[in-house]
Amino acid sequence: MTWRHRQVYGLLAAGALLAGCAGGGSQAAEAGSDGAVAAVTLNAADIAVAERESVAAGVVVTGTLLPYREVEVRAQVPGVLVSVQVDRGDAVREGQVLARIEAEGIRGQAASAQAGVAAAEANLALAARQLESARKLYEAGAMSEIEFRQAQAAHEAAQAQLEAARAQAVGAGEQARRTTVVAPFTGEVSKRHANEGEAVNIGQPLFTVVDARILELAGQVPVNRAAGLRPGLPVEFTIDALPGRVLSGEVARVEPTADPATGQVGVYVRLPNKDRALVGGLFATGRILTGERQEGVVVPTAAVRRDGNQPYVWAIRDDRAVRQPVTVGAEDLRRGVVQVLAGLEPGERVIAAPGTIEEGALVRIAGALPAAASPVPEER
Repeated sequence: MTWRHRQVYGLLAAGALLAGCAGGGSQAAEAGSDGAVAAVTLNAADIAVAERESVAAGVVVTGTLLPYREVEVRAQVPGVLVSVQVDRGDAVREGQVLARIEAEGIRGQAASAQAGVAAAEANLALAARQLESARKLYEAGAMSEIEFRQAQAAHEAAQAQLEAARAQAVGAGEQARRTTVVAPFTGEVSKRHANEGEAVNIGQPLFTVVDARILELAGQVPVNRAAGLRPGLPVEFTIDALPGRVLSGEVARVEPTADPATGQVGVYVRLPNKDRALVGGLFATGRILTGERQEGVVVPTAAVRRDGNQPYVWAIRDDRAVRQPVTVGAEDLRRGVVQVLAGLEPGERVIAAPGTIEEGALVRIAGALPAAASPVPEER
């Protein structure tokens, strides 16, 4: 029977254990009249044997999965928010119009700036014709050099005026374009911070746009575990909201320096989410696989319990349940086993089913035959 089968059977047996405490099922507790510790009857599938195996080494990081890209779209001009076209949860594409801001005077300034460009272009054209006429007269000796130089200066001034008008028009045009609020990238609107008709100021948040096609977890690991970490290493994820499911990602970045206050190194791991089956904000545990393997005693993950930060197992010794503190190491999420570094020996039996067990409880295996009784001699 594989570890995975033992876990499944263990979970099925959990309800039976509780039912047994109520007086029925395959798991039952019996208490002596003298107040002795209750005996517990378990199925064979509830028992696992500690075995020596190799487990893939890994570094555990925990944290909240958040969208890799998240931007607050803010107002860049003052005015009144009008024509809001999206709401929370709407999918948007890059450059899509989200809303418009009715900014008093800004559009008028842009139109005025364009008119100034047209006037400067006309003035330059007139100055160019006057300069050409002055050149002909000067070459014919009918104009003094001073008058010709004045015509040249007027032409240069007209050119400068046109450049200034164009620059002013560009600035006014940029301000006018800022009255149209657009999506910075393809994603979804996660928040809408302002309502249509509301007066907004420069820098005020209007929308939050996220790209949840990639989720990222920012974690920290001790300095002594960070030496072998590098971008591209595979990562296995388990998510509290999806028990029993293992997801795959990879290391994206490793900070080059440790935090002097904590002695920890920042590690960022990413989880592809192209089908958007996951949402941001889920708490996850990631295990970075370093490629090394460690030999040791392993038991099903379900057999390891915790009392605060202290892990322990219920070992079966002399047919009694013994609470045994253990030191755990690497955990293989896909196989559902965890390495026990100290506290257990190979071949020891442990209880792998959930449920309440009392220290010293007599453990019986359902279906096990009792010891054979001595035959009674026949009467002659």
